[in-house]
Amino acid sequence: MPGGLLRVVTAGSVDDGKSTLVGRLLHDAKAVLADQLSAVELASQRRGYEGADLALLVDGLRAEREQGITIDVAYRYFATARRTFILADTPGHVQYTRNTVTGASTADVAVILVDARSGVVEQTRRHLAVASLLRVSEIVLAVNKMDLVGYAEPVFDAIVTDFAGAAGKLGVEHFTPIPVAALEGDNVVERSANMPWFGGLPLLEFLEGIEPRTPVTLPARFPVQVVIRPRSSQYPDYRGYGGRVEAGVLRRGDKVRVLPSGLTSTVEGIDTPDGELAEAAFGRSVTIRLRDDLDVSRGDLIIVEGDPEPITSRELLATVCWLTDRPLRAGARYQVRHTTRDVRAVVDEVRSKLDITSVIDLPATELGLNDIGTVRIRLAAPVVTDPYSVNRSTGAFLLVDEASGATVAAGMVR
Repeated sequence: MPGGLLRVVTAGSVDDGKSTLVGRLLHDAKAVLADQLSAVELASQRRGYEGADLALLVDGLRAEREQGITIDVAYRYFATARRTFILADTPGHVQYTRNTVTGASTADVAVILVDARSGVVEQTRRHLAVASLLRVSEIVLAVNKMDLVGYAEPVFDAIVTDFAGAAGKLGVEHFTPIPVAALEGDNVVERSANMPWFGGLPLLEFLEGIEPRTPVTLPARFPVQVVIRPRSSQYPDYRGYGGRVEAGVLRRGDKVRVLPSGLTSTVEGIDTPDGELAEAAFGRSVTIRLRDDLDVSRGDLIIVEGDPEPITSRELLATVCWLTDRPLRAGARYQVRHTTRDVRAVVDEVRSKLDITSVIDLPATELGLNDIGTVRIRLAAPVVTDPYSVNRSTGAFLLVDEASGATVAAGMVR
C-alpha cells in the first residue's frame, strides 16, 4: 500500500487558482489549525469577501497578499492517515519560471492547473516542459473552475485533448486529468456531485495512492562532501568520508571505486551519530570508512565495483533553464556546481532553444531569461555524471556566476 513522503509541486498561469486549490486541499484535509483559519477569515472580511479566501493560507508574502498572486515558492507540509506531503505552490508569472524550476526539481508529482475558460495557454506548455525536462514522474492535469463553465464534460475533454498533444511532443507518455472547482471543493478531497460523468478519483485520493519512483534501485552513488579527521586522543587514526547517498544502497563489505581517480577499496564501516549501520540507502547522510588509506577529497564520487559506471568527462552536453537577465552566449565563463564538486567552465556552444508554443527545438546562438535550451560546456577538470534521465541527482548541475555567486542556470546532463 502506498505511503510515506510525497513531494508535490503545483504550477499554472496567473489566476488559474493554484493557491485556492492548495488552500482548499489543506482545509478539506483537516490540515489547517483553528487560529490559521480564523486569521484567514478576518483577512477575508477586511477585503470585503463573502467567505474565507483559502488562497491566503498559501500566499504568505505581503506583496502576494496585496496583489492576489503568488511570487515565491510557498512550501506547505501536511499529512493524512495514508501519507505525508510536502507541497510546493509555484508562481504563475513567466518572470518567475526560475521558482517553478526550483519547486519541480525535487517533486514526485506535478499538478498543472488550467482554467477551464482559457484552456491550454503558453504558460501551461512552459510548465509542462519544465516538468518533463526535470523528469517529474507523475503529472496531473487539474482543469480548474469547472463551475464557471457549467461543469461541462465537452469543455474538459477538449482541454485534455489539447494538453495531450503538447505532452506527446515533449515525450510525456502519461498524465492524469482531473476536473476540479477549487473554490467549492469539487473533486479536491471529496468526489463532486456536480460532475457525475467523471469516473476518476478526486485529487487528494489520487495523490495518496501514488507510489513514487525511488532511486534505491539505481546503482549506488555517494558524492563525498567532507573528509572527517577528528585528530583526537579518542579517535587518533579515524578517517571518514561524510556525505549523502544519492542513489542505490551502500553496504559494509562492498568493494568500491573512487572517481575520477579510479582508486579501489572496500567499505570498512558506515557511521552515523546514532551508531554504525550495516547499509545506507538513498537519502541517508552517513560517514563512510574505507579499508585502505586513499587520497579521497570533497567532490569525489564513490560507487560500487561492478555497477554500471557513470561518465567521467571534461565536457557536458546539457539542457539548461536560463534564470537571469543577461543572455547566455558562447564564450561565457561560469562555475559548474555538480553534487559536491565545483569546477570552472566555459560555454563552448549554444545549440538550440525550445520554442514553447510549438514545443520544438529551434537553432539558437543565445538564451534569454526563462529560456530552455541545449548547450555544450567545457570544464577545467573532469566531473562524474549520469544522464539526468537516469539519475536526477548526479545528472543535475548549476551554473554559477563567479563574480556575484548568483545561480544563473539549472542544467540537466543529456
